[in-house]
Amino acid sequence: QVHVVESGGGSVQTGVSLRISCEASGVTRRLTCMAWFRQAPGKEREWVASFDRNSGAYHAGPVRGRFRISPVNANNEVYLQMNTLGPEDTALYFCAATETTCERHPAWNTTYPYWGQGTQVTVSS
Repeated sequence: QVHVVESGGGSVQTGVSLRISCEASGVTRRLTCMAWFRQAPGKEREWVASFDRNSGAYHAGPVRGRFRISPVNANNEVYLQMNTLGPEDTALYFCAATETTCERHPAWNTTYPYWGQGTQVTVSS
């Protein structure tokens, strides 16, 4: 059974940086794509970024240039480096993963069969 676990969330002030991590275990082979989504209170879950080992990184418009997804060596782990955080970034951040490519639809929830429980990021002004 695949387990996806996020870590590194917390409460920070506007303008600072934070890095959150995601690790998947219980897989029989290396995952091809891992992604981050987030859900703010009262809002729909939204895609943040994906990393496909075959095609590279993809970032959503609102975070492009501030956030960066990157793999951790050759393991089933990814980081999300978040810079210049603002209150609008406050959300529960979820990690998702798939054994197949996400190149075609990186932002679709249905692309990813494996999900974590989330890590909370709170940014205060």
